[in-house]
Amino acid sequence: MAFKITDACILCGSCEYECPNQAISEGKDAYIIDPAKCTECVGAFDKQQCAEVCPEGAPIPDPDHKETKDQLLAKYYKLHPDKKPK
Repeated sequence: MAFKITDACILCGSCEYECPNQAISEGKDAYIIDPAKCTECVGAFDKQQCAEVCPEGAPIPDPDHKETKDQLLAKYYKLHPDKKPK
């Protein structure tokens, strides 16, 4: 499932630079994760980078955007066709 950023966000920006899919952008009161681009870092990393670097623990799984690991990997390859194994 995609991640979302809670209101615990302190707008530090550390998560934005760690996202391999450029799914994170600055919003008015908190950073925002685009669920169409979030793959939970499947395909790029073993752990969700936004959650790893956030000092407040603001990024959490978004229950409104449930996806299997296979779906997340397919989304990653759609975003990064050059990374897809041949």
